[in-house]
Amino acid sequence: MASAFGRKVIRPVVFRLTAFAKATAVKKPEAAKIVTPAGGINVIEVQNLTKRYGRVTAVDDVSFSVARGEILGFLGPNGAGKTTTMRILTGYMPATEGRAIVAGFDVFNQPVDAKRRTGYLPETPPLYPDMTIREYLTFVAKIKGVPANERRSRVEGVIERTWAKDMADRHCGRLSKGYRQRVGLAQALIHNPDVLILDEPTAGLDPKQIIETRELIKKLAGDHTIILSTHILPEVSQTCQRVVIINKGRVVAVDTPENLTGRLRGSETMYLEIDAGGQDVTSTLESVAGVTKVQVIGRQNGVAAIEIESVHGRDVRRELARAVVHQGWGLLELRPVKMSLEEVFLHLTTEETPELSEAEVPRG
Repeated sequence: MASAFGRKVIRPVVFRLTAFAKATAVKKPEAAKIVTPAGGINVIEVQNLTKRYGRVTAVDDVSFSVARGEILGFLGPNGAGKTTTMRILTGYMPATEGRAIVAGFDVFNQPVDAKRRTGYLPETPPLYPDMTIREYLTFVAKIKGVPANERRSRVEGVIERTWAKDMADRHCGRLSKGYRQRVGLAQALIHNPDVLILDEPTAGLDPKQIIETRELIKKLAGDHTIILSTHILPEVSQTCQRVVIINKGRVVAVDTPENLTGRLRGSETMYLEIDAGGQDVTSTLESVAGVTKVQVIGRQNGVAAIEIESVHGRDVRRELARAVVHQGWGLLELRPVKMSLEEVFLHLTTEETPELSEAEVPRG
């Protein structure tokens, strides 16, 4: 009776599910190319992305793009919306408003195709403690659709690339934090995705491992498009080609690290050391065309340390050197002064500082 009853109930359910699948079947979606004004193709395109939790807005109208093969640094203080944005891009959670395209596929309308082309390393690597590294990566290769005849070579390849070979047969539950991070990176790479989204990829690594991971990420950039979230600001300047700074859910700057550190002062600043034998150098330097401010910041044994500001975009180094030599003084040092990335970050994420306008920081 039980089996007969089971057949009576299950058959209609199976029939209905099959009918539903046929009715809702769609053709395989085609990737949509997002062409930039320069004629290139952006692999990631985020347009007016917003995420709300009730009355709280975690991500507020965020827009940016990432070109093929580029490494983009994603910066912001805790709670700024970085991780939420990355989770939306990976399809982990939906957005309230806006659009996200990954490798040509809409994350919301074509989620499976977008996920197949994405490798994700979250803050906490998703490991199974009872599996060895090799077993775990083999399992991940299966569920990510790596062909059976390629799985072994893929597993051994990512183990080698992430410097985890010496621990390949150790259970994940017995790994140090640094090795767990390596295995997390290996699982993101194993299906050779177009896009890598890495949330704090060097967290927990020792200095040698951090350097090795940075070099690995740089090498990956040619074949993969990478978004890298980190709190380690020197890592951004050494690894990333462009930076997105987000604060309170809003993008406040998008530019190269070099441009960000160079343009926020609103003027060009030079540092000079002049051996003038104790003479006053201020009036001579103030007379140089383009100089707007001269400040002596130190004196020692007749040598003056000076900061000079000039009109933004004007290089006055030749004129300054000529004026110093003309006076018969010794020019010991002359170099431009830029804000550090740490200063830029603090400048853009402090409570009282407004976000930069489009004219001040070009969006890439």
